[in-house]
Amino acid sequence: MSEAVTRSTHSASTSPGLLASLDPLLREWLPRQRWFAGKGRPVTGFSLVSVTEVLPLNSRLGLLHLLVRAHQPLVPTQSAPAHPADCYQLLLGVRETLPPHLAPALIGHPTQGPLAGLTVYEALHDPRPADVLLEALRERAHIGELRFERDMAQEIRGDLVPRLVTAEQSNSSLVYGDTFILKLLRRIVPGINPDLELPLALAREGCARVPAPAGWVLADLADDPGDPYVLGVLQPFLQGASDGWDLALRELAKGEDFSGAARALGRATAEVHTALARALPEVTMGRAQMELLVEGMTERLTAAVQTVPSLLPYAPGLRSAFDALADLASEGQTWTAQRIHGDLHLGQCLRSPSGSWSLIDFEGEPSKPLAERRLPQPTARDVAGMLRSFDYAAHSLRAGATAPSAVPGWADACRAAYCSGYAEAGGRDPRTDPVLLRAYETDKAIYEVVYEARHRPDWLPVPMAAVRRLALPEPS
Repeated sequence: MSEAVTRSTHSASTSPGLLASLDPLLREWLPRQRWFAGKGRPVTGFSLVSVTEVLPLNSRLGLLHLLVRAHQPLVPTQSAPAHPADCYQLLLGVRETLPPHLAPALIGHPTQGPLAGLTVYEALHDPRPADVLLEALRERAHIGELRFERDMAQEIRGDLVPRLVTAEQSNSSLVYGDTFILKLLRRIVPGINPDLELPLALAREGCARVPAPAGWVLADLADDPGDPYVLGVLQPFLQGASDGWDLALRELAKGEDFSGAARALGRATAEVHTALARALPEVTMGRAQMELLVEGMTERLTAAVQTVPSLLPYAPGLRSAFDALADLASEGQTWTAQRIHGDLHLGQCLRSPSGSWSLIDFEGEPSKPLAERRLPQPTARDVAGMLRSFDYAAHSLRAGATAPSAVPGWADACRAAYCSGYAEAGGRDPRTDPVLLRAYETDKAIYEVVYEARHRPDWLPVPMAAVRRLALPEPS
């Protein structure tokens, strides 16, 4: 194994005036980014967590890596968090002037501090900084507080041409020559991130359903001696693969049957769950644990009704799904919990041209605390997320008034096929535990209602259709 390459940083970027010079630019630019979590609240200031000159500022092209906290007022229902503000990873290019092809990446022109008179821009649009990141991974470089690691069993060539993925996503990704994809996390939290932890565990188990990490980027912060911050993960790029959501909508629009693909996806999900159960500890959830689970679901329902009053007529029926689960726990039933994907839906699945499914993005729900995302949970939660995704696809297309006549039964067929495929590979059909599955699906539908009411009111009928179904009494 080659030795890691260590490089020192330069002093210009640590000047006290650096953040002050960037402050007015970031206040304007940061809230416009898709991955900024604090939309709708003003940014009142920034604090610097870490800064590293990856390329020195005294060269023709400088590259700054920053971890910055964006301070914002708390929302009325939000208690004081462990950290006073969200921490974001920024990669800023610095040039005297910006070439025309990089004009869309412009952040601004600082008027004071060490960057005065220079041009600052989003560096991921620029092939040269992107090349630097890949080379650092190849070399296993240490640059300031940044540590680049890699799996030496995977070859990483240095001649791969980078391109930025422009599709909307909650992070940022660079594709290198259709060979690798580097996912750079934007909202950074300390600790072991499941987006690296779980794919590494699955690779050790030989699970081919998840691309094995070829490299990863960490930050060892001097002011935080705990676990390193996970900043990015390099994985094989699945060339020619189709996003499950886009694929489902295309098949729907053509009136094509999707149940075969859904069945195969169920098998893939079960294989991943089985491998995770081998790789990481399982726990048993009894009455005390299930009471806490049900309590959380019930609290989310109560808050959702306050946010979306149209849920009120359905609240008793929805609550009955949670009460039924609590009743089973009080009678002594137990459930096995393990590490799961945590945010599974069609958009987190890729199908290769050969028809094989892969699961990606194991970060979990970014809005949840990291410790919560790493807790063992029943696999029914992942299954429920996928069932909702099939239902969402069907109803979202119907809402557009372009659906073929086969749409009404499309979701039901996919849901049944998915569960059958899961049973074939996992040995247990999720439908044999209908109370747990209904509770998780109800909880997910409630979350969707709140999300759509806040962000896409025109889509609110989609989860409301599920709410009406889930609120009905279960057949005896």
